Amino acid sequence: MDTNAFPGTQETLTRGAGTLEPLLRVDNVTHTYGSGPDAHTALKGLSFEIFPQEFVSIVGPSGAGKTTLLRTLSGLLAPTSGSVTIEGRPVTGVPEGMAMVFQDYSRSLLPWLTIEKNVAFPLTKDSGTAAERRALIDESLEVVGLGGLNNRYPWQLSGGMQQRVAIARALAYRPRLLLMDEPFASLDAQTRADLEDLVLSLRQRYGVTVLFVTHDIDESVYLADRVLVLSKAPARLVENIEVRLPEPRDQISTKEDETFVQLRGHVARLIRSGGEPVDAAQAR
Repeated sequence: MDTNAFPGTQETLTRGAGTLEPLLRVDNVTHTYGSGPDAHTALKGLSFEIFPQEFVSIVGPSGAGKTTLLRTLSGLLAPTSGSVTIEGRPVTGVPEGMAMVFQDYSRSLLPWLTIEKNVAFPLTKDSGTAAERRALIDESLEVVGLGGLNNRYPWQLSGGMQQRVAIARALAYRPRLLLMDEPFASLDAQTRADLEDLVLSLRQRYGVTVLFVTHDIDESVYLADRVLVLSKAPARLVENIEVRLPEPRDQISTKEDETFVQLRGHVARLIRSGGEPVDAAQAR
């Protein structure tokens, strides 16, 4: 990993060393679509680790391979080379204990099912008794602000409320690792801010590890403990950046913080450069 990153990054890269094992390890992952002259390499030699209860954002230029990366991490796509492990076990299919929230909430929910049944969809008998599953559903809807709306249908809700349903469905599964693929990209600014704060509160409440892909630089810095910046395709890791901001975070005071302003500027320069070196004097 790059330890010559934004000020403070070195300490984060050694955080947990000797005390915590990574929950997720990506080791020299490359993925190439096709073969011969038509081959397209989306990921090239990606390596990083995610520790338990971390919130890590991933950003990069459009077309950098972020979706390919998420599909690889979730076991939906096998890497051409390299490996992905969760708690030391190779990912060869969709692993237990992982949930995903997609960008297109309208397509990820089943419109013919009530909110309650959408949230219940991934639960099985292994999730407990019928009463325990009911408690999981009710609690998950309550914590995302949808308590009492169990019998509504997705089409009766606003976009922001539908995405809350998708988050509740992921929470009901009680995942160790939550993957979020640009989940707020199609929402208005106020709804987006509200859901950002909701995700932070849920992360604090449940101790879930979150890997969050976004195109929004402010969002990536505001939410995360670390930001992983990818290059243009084929994606490689450009920089691993620690985010040191006062807790709890606030949409106004945090984004006025000088460290936040510096970090968002640094991330923006890295993305604009597409992975090329950024002048050290400009990075401050």
